[in-house]
Amino acid sequence: MDPVQPPQDSPSPEQPPPPPRQGWPTPGQGPAPGPYAASPGPYTSPPPGPYGPYGPGGPGRPGAGPYGTPQQTTNGLAVASLVSGIVCCLPPLGLVLGLIALPQARKRQQKGKGMAIAGIVLSSVSCLLLILGLASGGIGEAWRSFKEGMDEAAAAQSPFSLRKGDCFRVDGKLETYTTDVDTVPCTSPHEGEVTGGFKLSGFTRWPGEDAIDRVAEDRCDRTNDAYALDTWAVPEDALVYYYIPTKASWRAGDRSVTCAFATEKAPLTASLRSDESTLDPHQLHFLRTVNPIDDALFEEPEEDVDTDLAANKAWAGQVHEAVTSASSGLRGHAWSGASAKPVSELARKLDAAAVKWKKLASAKDANAFWDVYEEAYDALSTDFEASSRASLGLTETLEDSGEKV
Repeated sequence: MDPVQPPQDSPSPEQPPPPPRQGWPTPGQGPAPGPYAASPGPYTSPPPGPYGPYGPGGPGRPGAGPYGTPQQTTNGLAVASLVSGIVCCLPPLGLVLGLIALPQARKRQQKGKGMAIAGIVLSSVSCLLLILGLASGGIGEAWRSFKEGMDEAAAAQSPFSLRKGDCFRVDGKLETYTTDVDTVPCTSPHEGEVTGGFKLSGFTRWPGEDAIDRVAEDRCDRTNDAYALDTWAVPEDALVYYYIPTKASWRAGDRSVTCAFATEKAPLTASLRSDESTLDPHQLHFLRTVNPIDDALFEEPEEDVDTDLAANKAWAGQVHEAVTSASSGLRGHAWSGASAKPVSELARKLDAAAVKWKKLASAKDANAFWDVYEEAYDALSTDFEASSRASLGLTETLEDSGEKV
C-alpha cells in the first residue's frame, strides 16, 4: 500500500508550484541517495541543529548566536575574599579583597556582591579572634601543641627510613615484625641504634627470608664492627640486629637492609658509635691495630683439639699472625707523650704472647696443644690493654661485667 498523502492545496495557474527542496524527495520518489539520506515520506523535514532553530538560548533568550546578550560574570576578588574568610588563614587579606570587590563588581555589573560581603564578615570575625588570641596567649599555646604533635609524628618512622646513627625505641618485641619505631636522642633510654645499611642485589626474584638472613647477618656483623671500633664499650647483650624486606615490601621494590645494635634487657642510654666521626687519629689507629686479635680469637673452632687437631692448629696460627701484626703496628705509630709508654709496654707483651701462640700452632699432638693452650690465652690478658686504653681516652671497662680490668 502506498503511504497516505495529506491533502495539498492545488497551485493556482498564476502561481506555479514551488520546486522541491534540494536533496529532499518529492511525493512519489524514494529516499535521496547517499548514506545519510532522510527517510521517505511527505512529513520529512530537515533535522534541526542540536539546539533547535534558535540556538542554545531559544527564542528571546541569550544564546550563542550573534544577537544574544552576554552572560554576567562573577567578580574574582569576591570569590577570593570568601575563600580567605572561610579558611581563616589570612583574615586581613579576605577583608581587603572584599572591600575592593564590592565597588569593582558594581562598576563592572558583575555578580559576587553576596560573596564579597560574606568574605568581609568572616574575615572581620577572624581578625577579632586573632587579636583576642594574641592578647590572651591562646595562639602561642595552640602553636606549641601543634609543634609538639608535628615533632611526635616526625619521630614515628618505618624501620626502613632509619639512618646511620639514629637511636630508636620499638613498639613491641624485637623478635616480631616491626612497622613503626620512634627515634629518640641517644642519651634517652632506647633499644636500638642504627649502624648502617645496604641494598640487596643479585636476586632476580624474592629469595626467601632465610637467604636474606644469611646475607644480612654477615654484612651487618661487619657493619657493626666498623661502627663500634671500641668494642669494650658495647654491652654484652647488645647484639647484631637487622631489619629486612618482607615478601610484600619486596614486590613493591624494597631491597633495603637496616643494620643495628639492639637489646631487650637493660636499655641503652648512650651512643655506641666509635668510628672515624668520633675518634681521633691515635684512638683510631690503636683500635684498628688491636681489634683483629679479638676477631681471630672469636674464630676458635667448635670442635676441640682432640676431635680436630688440624683446625685448632690453623686457628692458633691465625691468632699468632694477628698478634704479631698488632705488635708491629703499635711500634710503627708516633704516639703522644701520655700514651707512648703504655703502648710500648703493650707491644712488648704482645711479642711474648706471639711466642706462645706460635708454639700452640706447631703442637705435634693434642696433648702438646693442651699444655700450651691456657698459657697462650693468659698471655693476651686484657690487663695488658687497659692501661693503653686509659692513656688514649678509650673505654677501660668491659661492659659485660662492669668491672675494671
